[in-house]
Amino acid sequence: MEIISLQYPIADSEAVLRAKPKTLAIGHFDGVHRGHQNVISQAIASARASGLQGAVMTFHPHPKEVLGRNGQYQSSLTPLTDKVECFRKLGVEVVYIVQFDLDFAGVTPAEFVDRVLRPLQVKRAIVGFDFTFGARGAGKPETLGALGEPDIGVEIVEPFMQDGDKVSSTRIREALLGGRPEEAAELLGEPYEVRGVVVQGEGRGRKLGYPTANIQQEAGFFIPRQGVYAIMAKVEGQRIPGVLNIGVKPTFHDHLPEPVMEAHLFDFNGDLYGKTVSIQFIAFLRMEKKFGSIEELVAQIHSDGDEARALLTTYNKK
Repeated sequence: MEIISLQYPIADSEAVLRAKPKTLAIGHFDGVHRGHQNVISQAIASARASGLQGAVMTFHPHPKEVLGRNGQYQSSLTPLTDKVECFRKLGVEVVYIVQFDLDFAGVTPAEFVDRVLRPLQVKRAIVGFDFTFGARGAGKPETLGALGEPDIGVEIVEPFMQDGDKVSSTRIREALLGGRPEEAAELLGEPYEVRGVVVQGEGRGRKLGYPTANIQQEAGFFIPRQGVYAIMAKVEGQRIPGVLNIGVKPTFHDHLPEPVMEAHLFDFNGDLYGKTVSIQFIAFLRMEKKFGSIEELVAQIHSDGDEARALLTTYNKK
């Protein structure tokens, strides 16, 4: 798979000079959820049926980050590198990553078609039903169809439904903030995952007989609701079940400024310091709480571990 970065205007870029006729799926694709997968898969199938190149165009950073809409920008469900890896798994041949800056934000729908899509030899564009493009989101799928005539065909993909409602990045965020990782996994097609590096913590877990890995998550990941989770961890090719807490450790701290992420991996004795760990959220166990004594905390930790083991045993048999 070829990855090509573009900055508007693209007229004199090597990408234009080397462009081949293609079918192009266009969108931000945050999460690359089942609805996005449907759009991209249709683009790849169309490309193969017509002998065209199968490509995806996405935008980075998120338009909300550049334009400051809706207050503070929300972190991504899939940072760029993860998104690109999802595209690869779907069989995409070429990924165009368009730099979204203020200049590009001012491009009209007609300019986008004439100065971006046509120079890249797009012969067919596949977009979701709610796709918008151009300055202030003025362009809609029907606009793209009209502007693309006669040489760019446009296919509009209907919403992908799950339990009577459309699958969307917003719905996935709501599920994760509501402590419903199972629902998020259904919408994504796999468990929601974040990644981070194991750093030195307070060492308290080891003293309590329950050693934990203090995970400093990579920037850009959307973080689920605070609380205790059953998880699957991935480290150096291994998949290890465990339990994880996201929170401020109220039993020991009155005002911890930022939530921390601590994982206990079952039956694992290796050294994790400095290693990158991916965490899949399987089930929400409970909210974080302040305990009246260390003994109460330890008893709850063991209870959480037992519950997580039982859940993960069932999960791994699916």
